Amino acid sequence: MSFYTRHTWRWVILLICLGVAFFGLLLRFVQLTVIDRSFLLKQGDARSQRIIERPALRGMITDRDHYPLAISTRVASIWIDPQEFVADSNNLKALSALLGDSTVVLQGRLKKNNSKEFVYLKRHISPQLSQKVMALQLPGVHSLHEYRRYYPEADVTAQLIGFTNIDNQGQEGMELAYNQSLEGVPGREKVSKDGVGHVVALLGTVRAEEPGKELALSIDHRIQYLAYRYLADAVTRVDAVAGSVIVLDVKTGEVLAMANVPSYNPNQTTDPRIDSLRNRCVTDTFEPGSTTKAFSLANVLAQGKYTPDSLVDTNPGWMVLNGHVVRDPEGNDGVINMTMVLVKSSNVGTAKLTLTTPPNSLWELLHKVGYGQLTGSGFPGEVKGSLPLHKWSDFTLATLSFGYSLSATPLQVANAYASIARGGIKMPVSLVKLEHPPQGERVMDAKIAQEVKLMLEAVVDQAAVKAQVPGYRVLGKTGTVRMLDPTGHYDEKRHIAFFAGAAPASDPRLVVMVVLQEPHKGYYSAQILAPVFSQIMGGALRVLDIAPDKADNKG
Repeated sequence: MSFYTRHTWRWVILLICLGVAFFGLLLRFVQLTVIDRSFLLKQGDARSQRIIERPALRGMITDRDHYPLAISTRVASIWIDPQEFVADSNNLKALSALLGDSTVVLQGRLKKNNSKEFVYLKRHISPQLSQKVMALQLPGVHSLHEYRRYYPEADVTAQLIGFTNIDNQGQEGMELAYNQSLEGVPGREKVSKDGVGHVVALLGTVRAEEPGKELALSIDHRIQYLAYRYLADAVTRVDAVAGSVIVLDVKTGEVLAMANVPSYNPNQTTDPRIDSLRNRCVTDTFEPGSTTKAFSLANVLAQGKYTPDSLVDTNPGWMVLNGHVVRDPEGNDGVINMTMVLVKSSNVGTAKLTLTTPPNSLWELLHKVGYGQLTGSGFPGEVKGSLPLHKWSDFTLATLSFGYSLSATPLQVANAYASIARGGIKMPVSLVKLEHPPQGERVMDAKIAQEVKLMLEAVVDQAAVKAQVPGYRVLGKTGTVRMLDPTGHYDEKRHIAFFAGAAPASDPRLVVMVVLQEPHKGYYSAQILAPVFSQIMGGALRVLDIAPDKADNKG
């Protein structure tokens, strides 16, 4: 075969191969663009399109007049893909200069998470700072928007409102109690990402985010502030370990103020002290002491054998019951009437009167007004105290009559006094603003409630005069109890002092309950707490513009 013949055959074979290859490519092109087009588009979308979540705006918490107590502000968070980021010194220094973390810290975080594709570098920074970080255009560094909670009243409402964690979930207080309705529903959006994960196009909303619902509390922020301020002053003045105050609306059962000291600032990122977190108004219990005497004497009056003017012989100022001695705090009060038993806070007189009643009758009345059960506030962690039902001996019944065989929270005592103030009607407590007052339950005869109110007014006029409010008739009762030591015995050096009262006495509108735990500069309630009560009650009455009911307009 000649040279030219062999050369021609080579060209023929080459052309045939090229033709076959071209035909194969043509068939493949038809397959990809026509036959498998739909399938391939779906595969491409699956690799480039993503559904991302858009955080919902958390609902605002306000006071009863829509003053903001908790609001959400838009912030940004910086995250990084360690597998994409080039961790050279220049990139690390650039990030360190803006985010405030040292290059060593950043490098350690990246090394620890080098197998991950998502690591937070800094959360909840300002959108302006986020823009500066993104302007660096560093591979693998991304930004996303979130919301951060802000509390305008800070420590004034801390234990009541609570706080959220960095993921905007309620952790304490009303933020926790109403987390489900406050948090809303995150939105979902379809986006297209490039090969390195950057969003290059927004393809539409799958589900629009639903903002959380606003929560209007029963609190009046003006009364809350003055209650907290006067309480904090009192805690400092008498060097107390802690203090609590509650202001209740008698007509509706709404809480107008609930404050605690010590407090904390929920806007700070550092962890607050554990003992500052709890809302002592609903979590701390104590023996309510002499504040219980109002109910003990109401129970005596209910038996129909005595009136407020009935005489009681308290001589010689002490008595022995089942081998135990019951003493009066002021020595021998002699022969006094029932009203003076309450004014002088006579343990002997209260015990003697109570021992004339059916053994279970006082327990039943205390249970009716709310002791030993939750108040209905719905606050997380609220405790119900203790009201045990005994086979009553004379001594245990006597101790119950002056408040030592039970335990209660400050909120329970305040609500029990509200039952007296509203003429024997008990209502559930509400921390949320009510459109209509709830239906009350009669727990005490109206005539007896009125008699007890007049007796409590005499207490303020004659014994706790520092609790008086200029221009208003005031009713109330002091109380001081010893605290238990670790062995279960009463410690003579550690006390809890409290004062519960209402005003205006002619038609009570507010109940104020103040508690000081372990005051070190005096512990008698009439001296250290009555003035605080007067300040808070007087301020609240003025804020609400409640008309004076004292004819001479003097204190």
